Order: sequence, then structure tokens, then C-alpha cells
Amino acid sequence: MAKILIVEDEPKIARFLELELKHEGYEVDFAGDGRTALEKAVARDIDLVLLDVMLPGLSGMEVCRRVRMESQVPIIMLTAKDDVTDKVAGLDMGADDYMTKPFAIEELLARIRVALNRHSTERKENKKELSYGELHLDMAGHTVFYGKEELSLTKKEYDLLECLMRNQDVALSREQLLNQVWDYEYMGDTNVVDVYIRYLRQKIDDRFGIHMIETVRGVGYVIRSMN
Repeated sequence: MAKILIVEDEPKIARFLELELKHEGYEVDFAGDGRTALEKAVARDIDLVLLDVMLPGLSGMEVCRRVRMESQVPIIMLTAKDDVTDKVAGLDMGADDYMTKPFAIEELLARIRVALNRHSTERKENKKELSYGELHLDMAGHTVFYGKEELSLTKKEYDLLECLMRNQDVALSREQLLNQVWDYEYMGDTNVVDVYIRYLRQKIDDRFGIHMIETVRGVGYVIRSMN
């Protein structure tokens, strides 16, 4: 579950947010001043920041500005000021959303879910490399390496491998693989998928002594995440 940093110098409000977020299953961390908030907000284990504007040390606006220089972690700003200028300033500093106190906790929780889902989607879309142990697929360069050795794959072999690696832990049927790799216009036999799976296994599984591509009986094929 996501870890949320609560940046709030009012203990009662911070405690209220902690109880509500933990009830929803989130992990929680705290910061009561701007400088501590800045240090914690850029940590890799923080998934979202609830950032009060009025803080000792550094203001919430300044914290937001500095965090955005180092991280794209979602930030929802909280303020007692119902002022359009403040809202615009916060969004211009890089905040993802803005709520005015007092707020309904149900609305805040909904906005947290939206911000987390959006950030997760953006990270997946921006990801340039897929990995499975020592196997690395570079989508920008359209290349595949096992360790330091580059593999020689045809375009269809590469496309099939990328499709499977993008959907790790999802068993894809032959029809799904045909649609995604050979496109919807392909009218041939689904056996072509089995043929190319065999090619990949020869070039990767057999060659390097791993068991990456699994057959799911009655379904198709899957690459499972490594533990």
C-alpha cells in the first residue's frame, strides 16, 4: 500500500489525517515543519505528500517548489485560505491538487486515489526499460541484453518479448498476443504464436539456462515477476 507523508503543524489535524489514512490501509509518515518536509518528501519510499501551506521554517509553497526540482511525487496542498490566487500559485509550483480546510475526508481520500493512480500510470508509460533478472529490454533503443551480451532478435520476436514483459504476471492468450503483436488484421493461425515462443525460448531460456516464459495450460503464456 502507498506511503503518504502528512506535512502539518497542527497536531489535531495531523492525528485526524493519520487515523483516516491508516483506516484506509495507507502507511503514514509525518513532518511538522517545512525543512523536515522537504527532506522526507524526496525520499524514494514516499508515494504522495499532503502538504499544508502555512508551515514553520519553509512555507508549503517553497517546499513544493523545491520538491519539484528533485521529484515528481504527487502533492496535494492543504490550506485554510479559500483564495484563488493561492490555489493558482500552488498549482504553478507543481502541486497536483489543492484542497481548502475544512474539507470532507471522503473527498480528500478520493483525490488521493486519483493522484496515486495517475502517477502510477504516468510512471508505467514513461518507463524505458523492462527487466527480468539479467535480461534487459531497452524500449528506446529497441535492443535486448542478457547481462552485457546483446541478443539478436527479429522485430516480431522483440515485439512478442516486449508484450510479455510489459504484462508480467498476466497470462495472455494466443488471441491476445496475436492482437497486440501481429495486430487485429492478422488472419493466420494462432500457432504462429507458439512458433515465436519457441524461438524466444531457444534464444533466451535454453541459451542462458533460465525458465522465463511459462506455458499456462488452456490459456497461453506468461512471464512471472521474479521474487
